[in-house]
Amino acid sequence: MRAPLWKIVATFYGIIGSTVASVLVVIALVNGVSGLWPLLGAAAVGFVIGLPVSYYVARAMAGD
Repeated sequence: MRAPLWKIVATFYGIIGSTVASVLVVIALVNGVSGLWPLLGAAAVGFVIGLPVSYYVARAMAGD
């Protein structure tokens, strides 16, 4: 992968990763999860899911 694409991915990851993590935490709270570790787990899963999503968004914008 080219270097400029990684810069775009890193920029989008900051936005997309935090958004997906926040959505998953809100979903967990709505479903009645109230412990610290399950909520941190939901946030961690959101950040992990955000990485490939930001890569595909950046690749689509770059035209690759």
